[in-house]
Amino acid sequence: MAKRRPVKKKPARGAAAQTPTVDAPMRIIGGRLKNKKIEYSGDTRTRPMKERVREAVFNLIGPSIKDKIAIDLFAGTGALGLEAISRGAIEAHLIERHVPTSKLIRNNGEALEITDLITIYAHNSFMWVKKELDNVGRTPWVVFICPPYDFFVSRWEEMEKQMMALLETAPPESILIVEFDDQFDASQLPDAENWDVRVYFPAHVGIYRLPAEEETT
Repeated sequence: MAKRRPVKKKPARGAAAQTPTVDAPMRIIGGRLKNKKIEYSGDTRTRPMKERVREAVFNLIGPSIKDKIAIDLFAGTGALGLEAISRGAIEAHLIERHVPTSKLIRNNGEALEITDLITIYAHNSFMWVKKELDNVGRTPWVVFICPPYDFFVSRWEEMEKQMMALLETAPPESILIVEFDDQFDASQLPDAENWDVRVYFPAHVGIYRLPAEEETT
């Protein structure tokens, strides 16, 4: 059966059609680094997840973040990976292809004194998943997938392959978090019925929890 391609909806009018505003200054919301500042260049192309959405996401996944490996694809400011470390992740891999922005993540890691817990890659996130995913430890992961919203239309085939690779490779009890907007139909997500989708307009957030490994008798 031929796969359906996501259909781009007509942009909304008025305020809803505007580019979402960005919180400034940014900070860590919870955990041992709570209220520590995150340096941000103000470049709206990075589109960091808004603070209220980030807080809601971490409230949803709760203490299950503890002792997991964080993977922050399309990392931008790195706020999600850094927040994960603050809340108990044992390490974080942050992938951001824009070199000046990846350097900013490094600066934030140094300021937060967590450089021993983070690895920063100035790489294309699609290629990183293809080449590096098998090198990540088998401790359960928490994976943040927050690309430019348009990628869910203009680069959907790559997005779909990336998410499928993550679902197939991630260890049991891993968690995937994906952020998109209302231009994308969540029913197109791989294994769509098992995503918990929440709306924090204009953001839509899908959370997928892989089951624990079944014990053999």
